[in-house]
Amino acid sequence: MSGAFGLAKTERICSKKLIETLFNSGAGKSLSAFPLRLVYMLIERDTSVGLMPPVQAQMMVSVPKRYFKRAVKRNRVKRQVREAYRKNKQLVLSRLLDTPDKAVAMAFIWMDGKLQDSAFVEQRMINLLTRLGERLCE
Repeated sequence: MSGAFGLAKTERICSKKLIETLFNSGAGKSLSAFPLRLVYMLIERDTSVGLMPPVQAQMMVSVPKRYFKRAVKRNRVKRQVREAYRKNKQLVLSRLLDTPDKAVAMAFIWMDGKLQDSAFVEQRMINLLTRLGERLCE
């Protein structure tokens, strides 16, 4: 599935170097809408780190083992978060169209020990992506 509502492999963060920079360098900024936390970093094309992704927005999902011991539940939450992002990523991408020399790397982290229904997760995702879009325009 490709196009505006797809989630291609290139839109997922696979680079360990980029993940490390996002979390350890102090460059990552954070937003939260319980039960999700968004850590993001704006990447400029002229950066010396050489981390420019092939697309303007890349994402990853993390569900810590301390909240769900069973992999089945962690995978369900990751699937819900990816689906909510896939349906609403235009909220961020529309803001990035004006600046082709910039990209954003995002990590969604689950912070609750309870499973939630997909509608609730999508509502929180819309909240986060709208706030991120506003911050990107500043």
